[in-house]
Amino acid sequence: MNLAQRGAVDLAQQIATGAVRAEEATAACVETVAAHEADVGAFEHFDAAYALEQARALDRHRASGTPVGPLHGVPVAIKDIVDTADFPTENGCALDSGRRPRDDAVIVARLRAAGAVILGKAVTTELAVFTPGKTRNPRALDRTPGGSSSGSAAAVAAGMAPLAIGTQTNGSVIRPAAFCGVIGFKPSQGVIPRTGVLRQAPSLDTVGVFAQSVEDAALLTDCIAGHDAGDPATRPTAPPRLLDVAREAPPATPALAFVRTPVWDQADEETRDAFAELVEVLGDGIDDVDLPEPFDQAHAWHRVVMLAEMAKHFAAYYERDRSRLSDRLVGMIEEGRTTLAQDYLVALDWIEVLNAGLDRIFERYDAIVTPAAPGVAPRGLDSTGNPAFCTIWTFCGVPAITLPLLESPDGLPLGVQLVGRRGDDARLLRTARWLIEAVSAESGAEHAA
Repeated sequence: MNLAQRGAVDLAQQIATGAVRAEEATAACVETVAAHEADVGAFEHFDAAYALEQARALDRHRASGTPVGPLHGVPVAIKDIVDTADFPTENGCALDSGRRPRDDAVIVARLRAAGAVILGKAVTTELAVFTPGKTRNPRALDRTPGGSSSGSAAAVAAGMAPLAIGTQTNGSVIRPAAFCGVIGFKPSQGVIPRTGVLRQAPSLDTVGVFAQSVEDAALLTDCIAGHDAGDPATRPTAPPRLLDVAREAPPATPALAFVRTPVWDQADEETRDAFAELVEVLGDGIDDVDLPEPFDQAHAWHRVVMLAEMAKHFAAYYERDRSRLSDRLVGMIEEGRTTLAQDYLVALDWIEVLNAGLDRIFERYDAIVTPAAPGVAPRGLDSTGNPAFCTIWTFCGVPAITLPLLESPDGLPLGVQLVGRRGDDARLLRTARWLIEAVSAESGAEHAA
């Protein structure tokens, strides 16, 4: 197997034992970028020589006998709204062209401490909202990769990087991961600190990860999770041990709830058919469950919070030169500027109310199963697709993961989204790994028959 396509857990183990050098692993990624970047356009900033220089330094570190970190020598792509002291961070915005941060974001500093190679800066949409960048979907170059973490999802899908960092304020991790056919994990809000990451709507902004497997996603999240005094959403807690728990067998067969959500009418026919088949495969292990009536308003409350906070945090861009922003972004900022304080505060109050409703579901079920997107990646590059199936879960701050378990009739990925109780990230990852194995075993049995 090409080293660039090897999973992060396996690659880290191979490098730690000396079976593979960090330089070899990074060189394989560099070669893959050289082969596919012209078509895919995953990176905003990429420096092959600098990536290899980092890897050689890590090899010297290991050769000295000094202990190595859990990601020693593993290349990671970073979304270009996450500050890096050694690369520009331009936020997908013309007004930030040439911006060079003085310091790394906290998560980048933690990646370096874990031994990761910072491979490059992955393309983001404009200020991580809706206006696309240059990236194409590696699974079908005439289709969107999703957004706003477009380049991060595409880099992992194309084998350019085993791991990537993204963010989600609506559907910006789950949707592109589903469209590109990779694992996308959005932890509970507050698990990963956001200090040094572009602020769009802090009540919703969440750092997430892209990977080739559930275990790889758990490893990366373990390395960057934890309290940071600069981010009030984080709390001092014990390490999450996501990888350890994800590897465990569930103590009992997980019980799943199939939730269509209030936007089920937006699902394509092929999505409805695929999920009907999945529910049939899971049999007695999954029940149809309806969300309580207040969830019908969750999309409206999410919009109120997102646009009001966006208006605040993007005010400097708007006031400096709104003509350099897209018309759609200007419209969203202007809508946010008209939000009444009462409407904003009421919308925030509903986050806890809705989580109380979800807690009742999670008393009986290990995870919710729902689509990651209305369908496969849409054709064309002028849109990043519809985030509607992600909105409720982002608003509530609960963990979600998309799994590339289903395909459309023409072979394009259809993501299966699993959602867990807020703060119960490890259990969600364990259930996700179990579900992959259960569906694979069922599929293998059908082929054998």
